[in-house]
Parts: sequence; structure tokens; C-alpha cells
Amino acid sequence: MAPQREWFEKDYYATLGVSKEASAKEVTKAYRKLARSLHPDANPGDAAAEARFKEVSAAYGVVGDEDKRREYDEVRAMGPMGGFGGPGGFGGMGGMGGQFDLGDLFGGLFGQGGGRGGQASRRGADLETRLTLSFEEAAHGVTTTINLVSDAPCPTCSGSGARPGTNPRTCDACGGRGVQAENQGPFSFSRPCGQCGGRGRMVDDPCSSCRGAGVERRPRGVKVRIPAGVEDDQCIRLKGRGEPGRGGPAGDLFVVVAVAPHDLFKRRGADLTLTVPITYPEAVLGAEVSVPTLDDGPVTLKVPAGTRSGRTFRVKGRGVPTRRRTGDLLVTVEVYVPEATTDGERSAVEALADVMGVAGGELRNGLTG
Repeated sequence: MAPQREWFEKDYYATLGVSKEASAKEVTKAYRKLARSLHPDANPGDAAAEARFKEVSAAYGVVGDEDKRREYDEVRAMGPMGGFGGPGGFGGMGGMGGQFDLGDLFGGLFGQGGGRGGQASRRGADLETRLTLSFEEAAHGVTTTINLVSDAPCPTCSGSGARPGTNPRTCDACGGRGVQAENQGPFSFSRPCGQCGGRGRMVDDPCSSCRGAGVERRPRGVKVRIPAGVEDDQCIRLKGRGEPGRGGPAGDLFVVVAVAPHDLFKRRGADLTLTVPITYPEAVLGAEVSVPTLDDGPVTLKVPAGTRSGRTFRVKGRGVPTRRRTGDLLVTVEVYVPEATTDGERSAVEALADVMGVAGGELRNGLTG
């Protein structure tokens, strides 16, 4: 279906399950949720889910792009559902006389080559996949290969759809535009060419491998460089690595990163966080504590006398390197309290309580009414 007609007839907001007023963030969130549930890898052999996935990807390819979304909204407002259908439509231009060809008006807008004699083209669908990284790979970045099963240009005919040694010919019904005029009263609307199916060309001797489709579904590897500091659920866009277009550019590949947890460390932006236990004597008297880092071996943390449980210390430059900065290591100390004590330990604690001379009730006097 030609993009003019698609944009007039398809409600991409409804496809994504969002309102027309949804923010860009809301649109992206809705798309990711649908793409994850409908992805062919999650629904092997489910043709309906695959078709729905392509619809969702096509919808996001338009309303997920700021410029295309603005154009789409303008076209929808002016299209058959927005005032073209009756006398005097299009701002009262019904009395202009003659016919008004929307293909001429919006030819360049929809990437169809514009003007007469241009060849129909269609951008390839966007794809989304998930990539699981270790905590260290996400922190430092990694170059890896993503394995996909998707449409790709047929290697036999290089995507032309024609048998090697032959070439497709321009459709004589539409002159290569892929659309034909459809008269509706004083206006002329573009519709997909019935002879070539909107492709703008005819294949008389189809390729034996792809049977004239120009694409085939096969596994392929996509090399991707994951930057240092990538976070869990972050989306990386690889321009032009999605499905091939039909005479137009290829779609994009969106890689959603899943970061595996670490046994010791957690992330807070570019900073790493770590909880370290200390003993009560270390908290009271002060101590030098060996603290692990993600890469460069342990560092020594000086815990001052009188440190309270839950205090956080900052170790500069031992966090995650990102484009903006290298984060820090945030070390939170917690005083270790044994669950059970020996008779000797209990006697020592009782003696300490006697020496301190302060009962727990006295410390909590300020908490009572």
C-alpha cells in the first residue's frame, strides 16, 4: 500500500495503544512493550504475532520520529478523515475546478520520489532485539555480534527480484510511481497501482531463490559496539540495520540492553555502590578497611573513629566510565551485629555496657512523650 494511503487510513497511535497527545517517551515505552511481547523470537511460528510485530514497527517508524510524526499529524488532519471528503473540503477549495492530485501535493513528503515518473519506494520496517550483557561488559563497553532472523536482500538477485542477467521493467500502468489516481468528485486521490502492487516495477522473469520478492528470511549477524556505561533497559539505535526497504532505505535496528546483576556492586548512574560490614570496635575506634573495586583490585578505606552504621564514603574515580564522566565508588558501612554470642563474648559486651554507664532507656528518652 502506498504511503499516502497508509497515512490517511491507518491510525498508528491506535496501533501502539497510545493517544495522539502521548509524549515521545510514552510512545517509545508503549512500542518497546509491544515489540518485546510480539517479537518473532518470543513467538516462533506465530504468523499473526509476526504480522502484528511488523505493524507495530511500522507505526513506531513514523510516530517515533519527531519530524515524521509532525508530518503524519498534518496529513491525517487534511486527509479523507479530516475534511477532504465533502464539497468545499480542504479549506473551501472544492470550487477550484478540475482535479486536485494528492500525489503531486505530497509526493516528496512520503518519500515516493515525488513528481511524475518517479519510482515508488518504501522504507524497511524497524526491528527490535534484546541483548544481555554482564555487569562488567555494560560498565566498560563491548563489541559483539547480534544474531537475527529477519528479511534481508536476496543474495541471488541483489534484491531486484529478477533472475540474474535480467532487470525489472517500469510498470506501464502507473509509469513507475506505484500509485494511480482515483477520482472522487472534484479531487483525485492516490491508490496503490493494481498492476504492480505499489512497487512501480514489474518482474517478468522472477528470481528462482526469492520468487520475485527481492528478499528472503534468513539468519544474519549484526556487529554492534556497545558504549561504556550503558544501563539496563537502555535502547541503542543502529541506523539502516533493520529490514530492507522496497526501493527506499532500510529500517533501523533497536537493541534493548539487559544488564545482568553483580554479586557485590550495584549501579546508580555512573556511580557504583557497595555495602561493607565492619565490627563494632572498628566503628568506635576507627580502622583501615580493604574494599574491592570493579577492576583495579582493592583500595584502603579509612573509617574514622565514631562512625555510625549506614554512613557512606566516596572513593573518587572508581565507578563507571561514561562519555560525560567517570563515576565514583560509594561505600556504605554497616556495623555487624552477631545473631548469637558465646559466653565469653556476652561477658565482654556486658562489661562494655557497664563501662559506658549509659542504659538504652536513657538514650531513648527523647523519643517518649
